[in-house]
Amino acid sequence: MFDDFAWVGHDLYVSGAVSSHGGNMSVRLAGDRLLITRTGSMIGRLTPADLIETTLESCGDERDAQCSVELVVHRAIYAATGAGAIVHAHAVNTVARSLVSDEIVPVDSESLLRLESVPVVHAEHTIGSAEAGAKLAAALRTRRVAVLKGHGPFAVGETLEDAYQAISCLEASCRVLNILAAIRPA
Repeated sequence: MFDDFAWVGHDLYVSGAVSSHGGNMSVRLAGDRLLITRTGSMIGRLTPADLIETTLESCGDERDAQCSVELVVHRAIYAATGAGAIVHAHAVNTVARSLVSDEIVPVDSESLLRLESVPVVHAEHTIGSAEAGAKLAAALRTRRVAVLKGHGPFAVGETLEDAYQAISCLEASCRVLNILAAIRPA
């Protein structure tokens, strides 16, 4: 499983979807467990020590402090969906589009094939908050990907690769939308 985290983390970084220490990923394990990236890990250069196993429900485990600060959001999404994996990025074009839209509607063929309209959810506290977790979980019950305004997309899938595909497709779509917005006459 480490290879899946390393491969997707590398692609997130080289594609520009995350900064050196940004973004996070997790996988639902058997029983009530999940595997999530460590807080502050270099997502493009993960090591086995960067993966922390914890529970799907908060139980005060001391390892939780080592997990991504988005652990509360991942737990909320798993509780609300049948997701096998979650990927969160800070994709620049997607974040920019989230600041001017409440919904992202793809116009390019690839994104139209792979994504429906993508909701942009608003939370007062965007990083690691229960509010953000609840709003993203609600949106992801019926969508593969949702965007937290000003913070970035969260995608669900059966695997990390599946979730990453949604992030990558959305970022490409937002790049097209942002270019169109820049070249259309006022």
